[in-house]
Amino acid sequence: MAREYVKLFEPIRIANVEIKNKIAMAPMGNLGLSTSDGCFSQRGVDYFVERAKGGTGLIITGVTKIENEIEKLVPGLAPMVSLNPARFIQTASEMTERVHSYGSKIFLQLGIGLGRVGSPHMVLTHPVAPSPIPNYWEPSITCRELTTAEVDTLIKKAVEAAAIAAQAGFDGVEIHAVHEGYLLDQFTIALFNKRTDEYGGDLRGRLNFPVKIVKGIKKALGPGFPVILRFSIKSFIKDWNQGGLPDEDFVEKGRDVPEGLEAAKILEEAGYDAFDADGGSYDAWYWAHPPMYQKHGCYLPLIEELKRAVKVPVLSAGRLDIPDLAESVLAEGKADMVVVGRGLLADPYWPNKVLEGRTDDIRPCIGCHDGCLGRIFLARPLSCAVNPACGREKEYGIAPAGDKKSVMVVGGGIAGMEAARVAALRGHTVDLYEKSDSLGGHVIEASVPEFKKDIARLLEWYKNQMTKVGVRIHLRTEVDPQLIEEKKPDAVVVATGSEPVMPTVPGLDKAKVSTASDIFLGKKEAGDRVAVIGGGLVGCEVALWLAQQGKRVVIVEMLSDLMLSGVPVPHANRIMLKDLLKFHGVEVLTNTSLAEVTDEGAVVKDAESRTKTIPADTVVIAVGMKPNDTLFKSLAKTTKAFCIGDSRKPQNIMYSIWDAYEVARGL
Repeated sequence: MAREYVKLFEPIRIANVEIKNKIAMAPMGNLGLSTSDGCFSQRGVDYFVERAKGGTGLIITGVTKIENEIEKLVPGLAPMVSLNPARFIQTASEMTERVHSYGSKIFLQLGIGLGRVGSPHMVLTHPVAPSPIPNYWEPSITCRELTTAEVDTLIKKAVEAAAIAAQAGFDGVEIHAVHEGYLLDQFTIALFNKRTDEYGGDLRGRLNFPVKIVKGIKKALGPGFPVILRFSIKSFIKDWNQGGLPDEDFVEKGRDVPEGLEAAKILEEAGYDAFDADGGSYDAWYWAHPPMYQKHGCYLPLIEELKRAVKVPVLSAGRLDIPDLAESVLAEGKADMVVVGRGLLADPYWPNKVLEGRTDDIRPCIGCHDGCLGRIFLARPLSCAVNPACGREKEYGIAPAGDKKSVMVVGGGIAGMEAARVAALRGHTVDLYEKSDSLGGHVIEASVPEFKKDIARLLEWYKNQMTKVGVRIHLRTEVDPQLIEEKKPDAVVVATGSEPVMPTVPGLDKAKVSTASDIFLGKKEAGDRVAVIGGGLVGCEVALWLAQQGKRVVIVEMLSDLMLSGVPVPHANRIMLKDLLKFHGVEVLTNTSLAEVTDEGAVVKDAESRTKTIPADTVVIAVGMKPNDTLFKSLAKTTKAFCIGDSRKPQNIMYSIWDAYEVARGL
């Protein structure tokens, strides 16, 4: 064991269950990992077993719904314990047996319901809630108030689901949730709960629902069977569908910290054995699902207060996937256990690598949500931007090649390095050529802002892997057809990247005009007044970065809102970035385009063709990228070549990695 990580690998007990270390896998949506009758699919089994094999002490599954009648979801969307209990036990018991073989424990997360946050595209029945309140996704829809009898039924179903979980070999259950603004949480928050029956009123009345659930489970299964609670200490609700930022001064309209601590004491007294704690709500989704704009350890100030308020173990989530941070949380007594979510999607062997002192081998999560939460809301299976095999571990792993080849990879960006890595792991001889003096491509500038430092970590990981898997690197070498003819590789992978699109307007040759790339790299310095042309993700991020430096920034966007074109930006990331731009005083002009750059600044034109000048010392062009595919097109008729990443189609880091993985896996 690496000496500096002693605390992470101490055992811990929750109720009657001893867990081998203090690393838990966070519950994340199982979407795409279940069958139409609500059971875990083989992909789901493989997914959880891989994390057990990787050394995780406690696995908490994603949400498994306890019923599908009062609130009916689209079949196959998520596991549902009540649809086919006998079959659920059969499939889940295989999973729990395999997880136990690695010394890990596994808790089944029981979802009581979505309530007002149920998307009309996912819920087949009319949305329900504690009281008649607006649906989060479609505020024009008013949720139906659950009857007292229906609440009683949900409690009964939760107890039955826990009994089924125990029969299937799960070591405990987690109740989902007095957390994130889901149905159970809605009952506990006065903003959403206007009931006058036993499930409304004061705090104790509003907590009656989760209290009855834990008491029912304990009565049915005994006091030693662990029942833990997914729990948000603070909601961060500034208003309906509006969250509060980390440094923002606002009036909490959901659950604030004092009420959260009081609620925790009541819930502990009722019988909950531990709190899997965080903060946030759908209205502040960037807290419940922190993107790269949130700090690592973003919940710790809240967690420390909860830890002082209760005696049962406190599990802390909140971007704790950096080993040194995770260890310090335990060593300083801030929490009893660390909960790693997306870090275990990116690298299921995170615990074992920490244990063995190989932290530089851990593939980092970049906080993008593109492969996990973002895919779920595109009705695609859960996976990971930096780990394409996530969620399809056995079907999509890397196997040795039967026919060893010489492979030339052209371009040292993320796509090129991933192609080289995978090809080398398969046993091919790989040469990677990069015309500049360093590896990284556009990821170099993308990792400059402080809020993008996880991308810098990913770049360092790739550089390390190039050495470890034996890729031969050729820097300052531009590849042309003649070099390919001279080297005669068996396969050529072209990953020559992309270049900025420049609008055709007068004045672009002025010194004040720059690309976002040149601003990030420091090739040009922005003045005090900046006009950013383009409100896509890159434009918004360069605007935020400059505004954080004290610049006065205006974004000019042709469409009706920011980040609408191109690859969809996941919801949590998009709303946080928009809120941050507003918080830092960035002005946004939508339905507006650049007409000309003058000595005074940027002349822009709105939808009615009215023009005005935005005073600007610097005009940053961020209207998109175009593929650099000249080499590939010159090879298409004479050489077996593959075009991947931005040189095929500029998208994002995920698709660069996924392109490369797919092609190299098939070489």
